Amino acid sequence: MILFIMLVLVRAFELEMFYDPFIEYFKNDFLDQSIPVFSGSILLKDMFFRYTMNTLISLAIIYFAFQNKNFVTFSIKFYVIAFTVLIITFFIILKGELLNGYLFAFYVRRFLIHPLFVLLLLPAFYYKQLTSKQII
Repeated sequence: MILFIMLVLVRAFELEMFYDPFIEYFKNDFLDQSIPVFSGSILLKDMFFRYTMNTLISLAIIYFAFQNKNFVTFSIKFYVIAFTVLIITFFIILKGELLNGYLFAFYVRRFLIHPLFVLLLLPAFYYKQLTSKQII
């Protein structure tokens, strides 16, 4: 329960802890606005920091839920690959100034800054655990 509270706290203090001009941009009427001016290096650093915090907490949740090191090892690889693909995609979209629409950027950013992958991995590992017990 403490780990889930920690995930909530990361979200609750996002404005104080992280540089992200897109928080306000996506909250407001962004359809009629151009993308905000941002520092790419600071944005990258803070997105990496936030993603890492969420990932470490998520890995702890996965470990305590299943106590299976193979699940944690797989999750680490998954999180690293996901971050690499998502951050490159996000910055390519920003370089194009959202000309192909804002929704793709909105959802890519969402996967980077929120711990959504743990919501996918927990049921997947639970199912894997159930099916492997039935085989034995």
